Amino acid sequence: MKDGIIPSERIAAVALDRKELARYSRHLLMPEVTLEGQRRLKAARVLCIGAGGLGSSAAFYLTAAGLGVLGLVDEDRVELSNLQRQILHGTSDIGRAKLASAKDRLQHLNSHVEIELHACRFSSSNAPQIIANYDVVIDGSDNFATRYLSNDVCVFGRKPNVYGSVFRFEGQTTVFAPHLGGSCYRCLFPTPPAPGTVPGCSEAGVLGVVPGIIGMMQALEAIKLILGLGNSLVGRLVHFDAEKFKFREFNLRRDPECPVCGEHPTISAPIDYELFCGQRGVVEEEVTPVRPISPEQVTARLGDPGSLALLDVREPYEHALGSIEEAQLIPLGDVEARMREIPRDRDVVVYCRVGTRSAHAIDLLQQAGFTNLYNLAGGIEAWSDYVDRLSAK
Repeated sequence: MKDGIIPSERIAAVALDRKELARYSRHLLMPEVTLEGQRRLKAARVLCIGAGGLGSSAAFYLTAAGLGVLGLVDEDRVELSNLQRQILHGTSDIGRAKLASAKDRLQHLNSHVEIELHACRFSSSNAPQIIANYDVVIDGSDNFATRYLSNDVCVFGRKPNVYGSVFRFEGQTTVFAPHLGGSCYRCLFPTPPAPGTVPGCSEAGVLGVVPGIIGMMQALEAIKLILGLGNSLVGRLVHFDAEKFKFREFNLRRDPECPVCGEHPTISAPIDYELFCGQRGVVEEEVTPVRPISPEQVTARLGDPGSLALLDVREPYEHALGSIEEAQLIPLGDVEARMREIPRDRDVVVYCRVGTRSAHAIDLLQQAGFTNLYNLAGGIEAWSDYVDRLSAK
């Protein structure tokens, strides 16, 4: 067994009791693990950023494997739509803090593992202090600002960053660790994509099992790093296509010009990642990309027949689940080809789930000369909330 990343003095300080020896017996039988490897696992401290789809799977298997300490960072609450992929939570947990739900499930799985909770948003102000006490960081976040933040603080703190991301049927994972001879996230993605150009799971969807697979791969890489076992994904990225059931591997190289891990770094402390990624602009664009219109204003305008048209740019199945009456359905991907179907002689309110896809649709239509467009602030979700409030009166 190679030397892992856990300090030898910490390994020497841990021991396994009879119940732990029985629990981990299948590990102990493996010549690549043995009692020594299990002690390394018990001495290890791993941080999971996010208790969602990726974090659920990674945390579950790391807890089963017998870590000493598992840290979780999350500030969200469990929603019904989470349960298709976030296996740490159940129906009875809806409305609870994800961290509370996760801790209950993980402690039920293995009470020998200490679960540390960080009920906060992972931010520039707290990230360095949070990761300082961990040996490995697993990034299960779903936004670019957090990915750049976790990358940078891991580079500064010399912590392996086990990265994972998912999109519909696809997922990918690697280990960013310049101090171990690999690259960092910025070497692969020097600049973030333009705001709103890459839809998240809430907009594009994801097959529920895919984050489970990628999360397990992240857990596997963390365990290998701890044990000093096998060939890690440092310097390699694995892409998985579940629809084709195909794995592809890409070699990654450290960029000598990288502003964080390069030969002459220009960034040595956390920056304003929301500004860097344009997320503040995205929030504004989701509600005011052109001219916003509120659900209340739409209702008032609908009272004047013929003055307003409604355009739903979601997918057909979303439209079937619930839509605004008399709305015309043209999915975002079809907008360019079906522009002639959209009226120019009256105002058009474009909407999607929360306002991102409708902003893209408006941009496309404006480029084609449309000047009669409004974006429904908050999308169908805001509309549904408004209708619910009216019904409750």
